[in-house]
Amino acid sequence: MTMQTRVSSAAFGCAALAAILTQGCVPNVGAQAPQPAIEARVKPVLRIDGFRFRDLDANGRLDPYEDWRLDDQARARDLASRMTVAEKVGTLMHATLPGLEGELGAAAAYDMKALGALVNDKHITSFITRLSLPPAGLAAQNNAVQELGEGSRLGIPVTVSTDPRNHFQFVLGASAEAKGNTQWAELLGFGALGDAELVRRFGRIAAREYRALGIHMALSPQLDLATEPRWARGSGTFGSNAALTSRLGAAYVAGFQGGDDGLARDGVMTVVKHWVGYGAEPEGFDAHNWYGRLARPGKFLPLHIEAFRGALAAKTAGVMPAYPIMADTTLDGQPLEPVGPGFSEQLLGGLLRGTFGYNGIVLSDWAITRDCNERCRAPTAAAPQRPQDISTAWGVEDLTVRQRYVKGLAAGLDQFGGTDDVGPLLAAVVGGEVSEARLDVSVIRVLLPKFRLGLFENPYVDPARAQAAAGTPEDFALAARTQREAQVLLKDKGVLPLKPGARVWLSGMDAAAARAAGLTVVGDPAQADVAIVRAQTPSELLHPYHFFGRLYHEGRLDFRPGDEAYEALLQAEAHVPTVLAIFLDRPAVLTSVEPLTDVILGNFGASDAAVLDVLTGKATAKGRLPFELPRSMAAVEAQDPAAPDDSKNPLYPRGAGIVR
Repeated sequence: MTMQTRVSSAAFGCAALAAILTQGCVPNVGAQAPQPAIEARVKPVLRIDGFRFRDLDANGRLDPYEDWRLDDQARARDLASRMTVAEKVGTLMHATLPGLEGELGAAAAYDMKALGALVNDKHITSFITRLSLPPAGLAAQNNAVQELGEGSRLGIPVTVSTDPRNHFQFVLGASAEAKGNTQWAELLGFGALGDAELVRRFGRIAAREYRALGIHMALSPQLDLATEPRWARGSGTFGSNAALTSRLGAAYVAGFQGGDDGLARDGVMTVVKHWVGYGAEPEGFDAHNWYGRLARPGKFLPLHIEAFRGALAAKTAGVMPAYPIMADTTLDGQPLEPVGPGFSEQLLGGLLRGTFGYNGIVLSDWAITRDCNERCRAPTAAAPQRPQDISTAWGVEDLTVRQRYVKGLAAGLDQFGGTDDVGPLLAAVVGGEVSEARLDVSVIRVLLPKFRLGLFENPYVDPARAQAAAGTPEDFALAARTQREAQVLLKDKGVLPLKPGARVWLSGMDAAAARAAGLTVVGDPAQADVAIVRAQTPSELLHPYHFFGRLYHEGRLDFRPGDEAYEALLQAEAHVPTVLAIFLDRPAVLTSVEPLTDVILGNFGASDAAVLDVLTGKATAKGRLPFELPRSMAAVEAQDPAAPDDSKNPLYPRGAGIVR
């Protein structure tokens, strides 16, 4: 493959730059401008006309970008004009905050020496955090990051992003653990309830938590449609319905960002993902992996696009393109170029920037510029894929890293996720393949939210107050209630509610939780009044040597003899009524176990206590299935991975649920 694209101001930069710089450029200087809180730990503070300003370049003068009385656009434009080409190139990287030991930045603390080199030598000012610490500890760590940013030549504050960290499912590289924060059902649970106001409230609460921790960007929500039942990432979606996803996506963005009209000062940027068609992965194989690099949205691509409409109307600050090549798919009558969406001018410059008029940050998903080596393509037991072997450069494997940067910018990207490799892009600029004017377009897009969020005045947080700010008692209560109400009661043959003191035999559930719920735990189902079996949708380990293949749930969805839950139900059913409480991270095929159950209660992320509260009648399940549950694996294999809820004769259709 050869690549002739050059990214110039004539082709892209000047028009887009003009569009950015003409939006709201009127300065708001005035005697009545309120003084914002100012905190400086490294650079001086200027006092002018009774006001205080951070002297971020330490030149003893108030430069326009330091003057909070000016319009954000004017400040961003001024700062961009002061930056070197190397500083601009660094701004276009969205790297990982390095951890002391651990994988992919997951550790107990940041490696500040390594981070200092990224900030001061490579000029990177956007990072994802993968620390999962109690609030005070994480806040202190993020303050140390900001001190490095303040100490850099121009004192540019660091944008800290995160994968979702308020739910149950944890997959390194796709989500974070909730430690000290409110814990809610997965987005599927919100899809089961369909309550946009609840989604908005969740977004406001989570945004307040994020800001208290020193986090400014949510790499969420995931607006992909869960159309392929075997897909490993379905739990991060709102389900299979495009209209519902659009409506709830808009509420999520408005909640996190602080309003219906874009990013507010106390908000958190959302980066909606994955644009577009990611849910249509054949066999459910995920595009983090070589073997899952193709999706096939086909004629259903417009439906997958429609799911993003609400979030785009709510002016999400960011959009993240998907990983997989959209194979055998057309857009406006033209075949899509067989490259990942981060390299697709049709999907970014044409559809997103053009048709939808989107002018925010387009941040690539992780590792799209990296080379896919043998361990990436075909790992083995002797040579498994390691973090350093991760690449998602699908469709552009034959390009150099330098050419991938050029092609991504030509397509419409602003930042490259998961990389700190500035050299190839800097060489492309020096070589005339990317103009400085084109860099400016993306640099200003990246800088603007930093100004809007007030980070140039005070990027620091108070660790002593982080725990209280990271969730009030009312917030925790609402999250706990949502875990309970988002469950779906699919079947009850008159067993519920369980009576106080009822004797229960358990499988997959903590006995202490059952006792706390007022139940009596016994060790033999023959001595019980009821059996409770907790389980999750079945899966298989099909690709144990791929890094993400061993983390994601793949393969079959049906229960079979030998499965722990199947055997537990079979053992108990001979003696007592049985309850199956199942985590539906993927749409389970329940046909083989349905005759063994008297109660089927689905959840999308719930504690044992939340499940037991529904079973004992202390709480009510109000959810309805956000996707169908197929009747057989044969039906799953025959359905179109891009079409929502199209398996033949499903056991439970989308929307099923007993609500009392």
